[in-house]
Amino acid sequence: MIEYDQRTTLVRNADVLVIGGGAAGLATAVTSSRQGLRVILVERYGFCGGGAVAGMSGTICGMYEASDNRDARPVQVVHGFLDTFVTAMEQKGGLGPPLRYGKTFTRVHDPFVWREVADDLLAAAGVEVIYHAMATGVLAEGGEKIEGARLFTKQGPMEVRAKVVVDASGDADLVAMAGLPNFIGNDGRVQNPTMIFRLLGVDVDRFVSEYGMDTIMPAEVSERIRKANSGNSCKLPRAKIWLFPTTRPGELLCNCTRVTGADGRELNTLIADDFTEAEIEGRRQAGEYARFFREYLVGCEKSFINDSGVQVGVRQTRQALGRTVLRNHDVLNGTKFRDGIARSPWPIELHSGAVPKVEWLLNDFYEIPFACFVPERGSGLLFAGRCLSAEHEAVASARVTAQCFSYGHAVGHAAALSVKEGVPPGEIEGNYLRDVLNRDGAGLDS
Repeated sequence: MIEYDQRTTLVRNADVLVIGGGAAGLATAVTSSRQGLRVILVERYGFCGGGAVAGMSGTICGMYEASDNRDARPVQVVHGFLDTFVTAMEQKGGLGPPLRYGKTFTRVHDPFVWREVADDLLAAAGVEVIYHAMATGVLAEGGEKIEGARLFTKQGPMEVRAKVVVDASGDADLVAMAGLPNFIGNDGRVQNPTMIFRLLGVDVDRFVSEYGMDTIMPAEVSERIRKANSGNSCKLPRAKIWLFPTTRPGELLCNCTRVTGADGRELNTLIADDFTEAEIEGRRQAGEYARFFREYLVGCEKSFINDSGVQVGVRQTRQALGRTVLRNHDVLNGTKFRDGIARSPWPIELHSGAVPKVEWLLNDFYEIPFACFVPERGSGLLFAGRCLSAEHEAVASARVTAQCFSYGHAVGHAAALSVKEGVPPGEIEGNYLRDVLNRDGAGLDS
């Protein structure tokens, strides 16, 4: 049997091709286009946002340092493209104030406003956007010189040829397609996905008055969940949960499910059957938690599920192997690098087991080197986002939204420098890139 497609293959050309429109892909595309380049952004959904919107993670995490001082005010340590995005979201009323998240703070966003802001930023920068398209292969010379990608679109197959290609797919798809070095989790085991949902009809004032301003629910709620489970009245796999008041009246953002397989495995959404099982189990758990909230939580008596993620939220899949690997001890020790192009104050969060493991870095931050986004071998390709080259526990910190904006900011400038100076993207000096980022508001040395 021969596979064929009789439709005409469409061909487009660009200076920079970005695959994936999450936080990292958006920042990459806008940043490189602002340098006067022709940029094409490809996104499989009809909107940008990645895990923040399609997966409905719902918050911009990683902006503020952590502290044991419960009276401390938010101290922002991440800047650059993040500030551009935050300002645009605030102007449209789509971003809430900092909310307490354990020892730090986070901000809840409106997913529809996120889509609008992304569209506006891309249009203003002159980025050519192709929605509802997926990469199905790489265009390569000699196996490891990446020169573009082949796409699926409803119109027909498309080839986009570019001087620099950026894999911002979140899953290192292009890296894998090109046969470049990569790895999956901790010896193949990944963090479990989660189905995040929004609960409407909540008396938020009563809810906050009862449970406080910390979005991590107090011990009394965890104990009530454990009691409900022991009585077999419901099946709630995680007792420590996060509930966030949103920018909309009467609504909570609910991060509480722990989606594992029927065999108890951590599901890996790179596996087709696992991805399907995760969606079905995630919706089932969302319904169970919503029922529990109606019955037992103050202010939720008349609540109902308003929406859930377009897809299950993915914490971890495939990592690209870069010229440098961010190590677990770099996160815990607040390591700084000469070629550091991004900061992170966010804790390591491991969600396996009934109680998530959180390791805080207090009153400090670590840096992520540029070499974590350059393939160990091959040319013409950079990657950005949660598929960065990092150890299992390190990526459990480095994968969050504010940092993905920073990665895209850096990789966008690196791609522009590569095109303009005629050098392979991996040969851009990280310390020079750091200076470029500082001149563009990243504040890495402030």
